[in-house]
Amino acid sequence: SRAMLFDRHGHPKTIANIEFQQHFPKPGWVEHDPADILDSQLTSARRVLDSLDASTDSVMAIGIANQRETTILWDRSDGRPVSNAIVWQDRRSTRICEDLTNAGWEQDIRSRTGLVIDPYFSATKIRWLLNTIPGLQERAERGEIAFGTVDSFLIHHLTGGRQHVTDVSNASRTMFFNINNLDWDDDILRELNIPRSILPEICPSSGVIGMTDRSVLGHSIPIAGVAGDQQAATFGQACFRAGMSKQTYGTGSFMLMNTGNVPVRSTHGLLTTVAWKIGNQTTYSLEGSSFIAGAAVQWLRDMLGIIATADETAEIAASVPSTGGVYFVPAFAGLGAPFWDANARGALLGLTRGTGRAEIVRAVLEAVAFQTRDLATAMQSDCGIEIPILRVDGGMVVNNVLMQLQADTLGCPVARPRVSETTALGAALLAGLAVGCWKNLEEIEQTWQLDRQFEPAESASVRDNRYRGWLKAVERSRNWVEADP
Repeated sequence: SRAMLFDRHGHPKTIANIEFQQHFPKPGWVEHDPADILDSQLTSARRVLDSLDASTDSVMAIGIANQRETTILWDRSDGRPVSNAIVWQDRRSTRICEDLTNAGWEQDIRSRTGLVIDPYFSATKIRWLLNTIPGLQERAERGEIAFGTVDSFLIHHLTGGRQHVTDVSNASRTMFFNINNLDWDDDILRELNIPRSILPEICPSSGVIGMTDRSVLGHSIPIAGVAGDQQAATFGQACFRAGMSKQTYGTGSFMLMNTGNVPVRSTHGLLTTVAWKIGNQTTYSLEGSSFIAGAAVQWLRDMLGIIATADETAEIAASVPSTGGVYFVPAFAGLGAPFWDANARGALLGLTRGTGRAEIVRAVLEAVAFQTRDLATAMQSDCGIEIPILRVDGGMVVNNVLMQLQADTLGCPVARPRVSETTALGAALLAGLAVGCWKNLEEIEQTWQLDRQFEPAESASVRDNRYRGWLKAVERSRNWVEADP
């Protein structure tokens, strides 16, 4: 959980981070305790305010960006969750997805929601909870239960239980939101037997949707910006014109391309999603998601113990000229776009007696870059345009070796902004726009500043040869396990 305070120029003044525990009850299952999310987020916000001796009445507005598909059900009467949150990476609802596919819903889901049928999204996570917690379906049908992604859960508690809302960008990641009429889709809800009464009200991404309760932060502050983390990062990167693209490297990695006010239908495994809505203007994007990026570095540290910190991966990877033909496929939770294989699993291939720590670490960084090329190739095919430059953000962009690998693997420049925390910045900009801190998108665009641009230094033949090896490795990892019954 993270809180940041920005000034009127879009400059970060202070930041507070609090790590909370992830839970892995079974292979492929990932959970968070919603109380941990709430407590850590409120504590980080209070620390930010305390560190600057800032009075809460000097804060113009609050913006929220969140992990999008993570699913929480809670009791409307007291706000207590009925279970742990099922995190976006979780694959437990694979069987429900297969049932939907077998029932012939694949094309309808795609045309109505812009998504593919996959456990990634909230819909089948909700169905799994309603199936497995005794009496929960009946309680939901009686109107006693509320559903939300993390933004909704936080807003419920920030407003003292008065607001149950989400914005269009988060709604568009549930797999039952119709991106054509911008409303919940009753046919999909009926097929999944999800009561519409549990769903939040849908709001624009920029606009005052509620006030914090005075007991929470000591003052009533407008909540004026809400967006899913990747849409917020795209806004923070000032990708306001059609064709502009950004890649975020976090736990997973995510590429979004602004496609303007018209949804572009993908034929290459990408998602069509809502980027944001400001006033009556809705902006759409194409998105590709790779489930594992920074999480692979955490795996090197926490599970293999071959690095002590993420920072040292750059020096270790740079100590060898190549991986020596080693490829790492980080399909710990299946493969996302453009493959969409929930039954794929991670693989380390091409090992020889000469393979050492440095080759494996470099292969992990290369995997992050290869996944970005997968997404960029699909995106360019769908839109028919080349990506001239890729704006990047997220925790991993401080790694110069990775950024150079990315430029080499893509064959186009990679631009890193001065403010790398563009997800938080995007939430702040959306909130500030709503309360008059910035007048329009043109004024916000002036806040974006370049830190460093990485130019490709590898020949096309070398680049393409490495990529062919990656695609061969991906194929080896696919359809590795059978779905749970």
